[in-house]
Amino acid sequence: MLIEIDPTVDFACKLLLGNPEYPDITIHFLNAILRLPVPIVSVEIVNPIVWKEFEADKLSILDILAIDNANRRLNVEVQRTKPSCLPQRLAYYSATQLVDQIGEGDSYRQLRPSIGICILNSIHFSQLAEYHNEFRLRTRNGLELTNCLEIHLLELPKYIPFDDNAEIADPCDQWMYFFRRAKGSSVDELLDRLPDRVFERAVGVLEMISRTPDQRRHYDARLKWELDENTRIQTAFEEGEARGEARGEARVRIELIQTLEGLLRLPISSEAELQGLSIEELKHRAEFLQNTIRNRSSS
Repeated sequence: MLIEIDPTVDFACKLLLGNPEYPDITIHFLNAILRLPVPIVSVEIVNPIVWKEFEADKLSILDILAIDNANRRLNVEVQRTKPSCLPQRLAYYSATQLVDQIGEGDSYRQLRPSIGICILNSIHFSQLAEYHNEFRLRTRNGLELTNCLEIHLLELPKYIPFDDNAEIADPCDQWMYFFRRAKGSSVDELLDRLPDRVFERAVGVLEMISRTPDQRRHYDARLKWELDENTRIQTAFEEGEARGEARGEARVRIELIQTLEGLLRLPISSEAELQGLSIEELKHRAEFLQNTIRNRSSS
């Protein structure tokens, strides 16, 4: 039987990595990505799904917020398309988690690192070959100012797995393979490549979503919302392009009219006057001026 659930859909990812019932999955993922000198041993999920609230708010943001045993603040999100201003968004979320730690009169010594992880199902840095890039506050020579802010970007399309059916040893590669290949694989095929037992439980979460009617309904609803949202964005983009083309055409015709008026030694129409005309009106005025020049030349 093939796995039907795509773990890059935010609802599925939330149940995988933001579920208090499966902290071992979250811990394995965080340790695989962050590669800390001292591994994380426990996490508290700050914003688990509250089903009653989720039912009432179909547009809930499904990021994963957690605090680990070293009191680090962690934010994990998945993006199936590249949102606008992605770097600024990631920086804002991590900075917000940093600022929210202290109140008036508190000491900056209380600040613990704020770490953001974005699983991106598109390519943002085409100039970099690595699928995993880490950003911190450092000098150009690599001297670190502070470890308070840290952002990890995982660009899934850059991960190309070997097709030799061998076990994948690197934990970060394991998660990249899981996110890229889980949907459409059989359970046996997937677990043959991913030997760590945590992936048995991860696959179990995907199967649970598939066979639990309410969860499958939520998953399908998120897919539909995502499709509708992408369609809306694409339509807005195409309409914006069309408006841009129209503005570009109007600009060309305005400049042509003003040039022809100058050649004919006529008063030059103002920008404001010409911008108030439709494309069709600008076209007719330009044609009239062109015909006037032709008639003068032939007389």
